[in-house]
Amino acid sequence: MKGLGELERTVMEVLWAREDAGQIAATARDVSRALAGDRDLAHTTVMTVLDRLAKKGFLERERDGRAWRYRPVASREGYVTELMLGALNETGDRDAALAHFVRSVSKNEIGVIRQALADLMTTDRAKTGRTAAELTTKEPPA
Repeated sequence: MKGLGELERTVMEVLWAREDAGQIAATARDVSRALAGDRDLAHTTVMTVLDRLAKKGFLERERDGRAWRYRPVASREGYVTELMLGALNETGDRDAALAHFVRSVSKNEIGVIRQALADLMTTDRAKTGRTAAELTTKEPPA
C-alpha cells in the first residue's frame, strides 16, 4: 500500500479521529470545518482530496442528499500495518529486518509484541489444538 501525502494524511487523521469518537461518516464540509483551525484550505481542495482518497481505495463514500459522506476503509492501525508490511517486502531479508526492528523498540513495546504473540498462540491453539509453532512444522500432531 502506498503512503499518503501530507494533505491526504491530515484529512485521514480527521476521519480516523471522528471514527474513534464514534461519529458517523463525514461530509467534505465536516472535514473542512475540522481543518479550519489548523489549515487555510479551500472547500474545493478538501473535496478533491476526499475524492482522490476514495478513488485510491482509502475511503468509502455514500450519497447523503446532494453530498457525499466519507469513511475510512481501514483503521489507522490497519493502514500503518500495511505500510510496515510493504516496507518488509522491500527488504532482501525479512528475518533480518524483523530482528533489527525488534532490537530497536522500547521495553514497553517488547511487552506489547510478546502479548500479541501470546494472544496469537492462544487463538491458534483454540482453533486447531496446535500452537503457532506446531502449525509451521510439517509433522502432524501427536
